[in-house]
Amino acid sequence: MAAETHHMSTRDTLRRARLLLVTDPRPDLVDRVAAAVRGGVDVVQLRDKHASRDKLLPLAEKLKDICAGAGVIFTVNDDIELARLSGAVGVHLGQDDASTAEARGALGPDAIIGRSAGNLDEALEAVREGADYLGVGAVYATPTKPEGEVAGLALIRELARENPPVPWFAIGGVTLETAREVAEAGAPGFAVVRAIIDAEDPEAAARKLRSYLPE
Repeated sequence: MAAETHHMSTRDTLRRARLLLVTDPRPDLVDRVAAAVRGGVDVVQLRDKHASRDKLLPLAEKLKDICAGAGVIFTVNDDIELARLSGAVGVHLGQDDASTAEARGALGPDAIIGRSAGNLDEALEAVREGADYLGVGAVYATPTKPEGEVAGLALIRELARENPPVPWFAIGGVTLETAREVAEAGAPGFAVVRAIIDAEDPEAAARKLRSYLPE
């Protein structure tokens, strides 16, 4: 019974989630994530494209503890095995990563599986495949997504009209400057990297971003 209660509470936390933090490698990352969580981040996703799994495992465990202590969801980007080893709540998969079903098979029925979507078809397909939440964009050009790959606010408006049955987060260049127009386009949540991780005060930045979103 206890497991079932835990399972429900994770789903409930996800349903209420508005702010997802994707991490960038930094020496002071743990402190910054702790501050961001105090500021109202609901989901923390560990992302590091270059470090090995062995190197990331101790970091993943530290972040997981911070999140668990605050009732926040901790997921790992791409690496299902790292998610399993670190005790993460789940994994976030890009379009070219493993399928939702594979991740579910490896991590169990209670795992939270997120999926990236760059257009409406990908978003609806991810929902059909059983993804628990979506990262949707890129809304604006960023260092990792050049101008040519940008879906813009049009995608946010389109998906808001579709009103998918899972939580979704607009990603890609969401900053304190752009947050208002992304929210007004209909995004129920934001996924951010630099707007929080690079902020002078990550806690204040998280709180400010959260203020643009519905409760």
